[in-house]
Amino acid sequence: MNSVSVRALLVRGMLAGLAAGVLALVVAYLLGEPHVDAAIAFEEAHSHDHGEELVSRSLQSTAGLATGVLLYGVAIGGIAALAFCVALGRIGRFGPRATAALVAGGALLAVYVVPFLKYPANPPSVGDPDTIAKRTTLYFLMIALSVLLSVAAVILGRRLAPRLGAWNATVAASAAFLAVIGLAYAFLPAVNEVPKDFPATVLWQFRLAALAIQGTLWVAFGLLFGHLAERVMGAAAASGRRTDGAGSPAAIG
Repeated sequence: MNSVSVRALLVRGMLAGLAAGVLALVVAYLLGEPHVDAAIAFEEAHSHDHGEELVSRSLQSTAGLATGVLLYGVAIGGIAALAFCVALGRIGRFGPRATAALVAGGALLAVYVVPFLKYPANPPSVGDPDTIAKRTTLYFLMIALSVLLSVAAVILGRRLAPRLGAWNATVAASAAFLAVIGLAYAFLPAVNEVPKDFPATVLWQFRLAALAIQGTLWVAFGLLFGHLAERVMGAAAASGRRTDGAGSPAAIG
């Protein structure tokens, strides 16, 4: 893959991430924000410390939310496009669309779902402010472990495939991944700072909304980027054929 193709795929990955971010923003606003408001109302009803609000809630739920989600979409789109360039042709005989879907699905699992199962998302008012640094460190450590172990599982599967076959190698690599992730779950400290009187329904619905936002983002990205990548790869292949044909003796003669 030449540098022109990589650059074109990177740009299209960022555009696909932006478009996916717009869809995720709609889901976040419709599903997530009502539960954030409910959590804030709980906090205000149970707290006597009502400090001055530096940024209004209306700004947070509109411009602030849009800025965060869209920038995140562009960033993960660019990173995922580079991962696509590395994965294409190296994880099996998959075309651009299938490879994009696998990269998006793998990223959703490794970057969000696996860390989420250990350290699920919590709405505002849940968690001790004094432990935020520790909780953030643990969460990003879980993400790093999940991503590294996912890459290791892919490499293991490729090395086992010649001896075990593609299916058995995939099962073995997946089992190894789950075993090591299980050890990480067991040894990393748990974080449970949900107040006993916090509404369970609000907590559950907030976490489902968080999963829905990430699922929307990655599914939309996989579909959009797969389409764009196939067009780029098809155009590059057609250009290569025209160049080869123009330089052949038959074409010259």
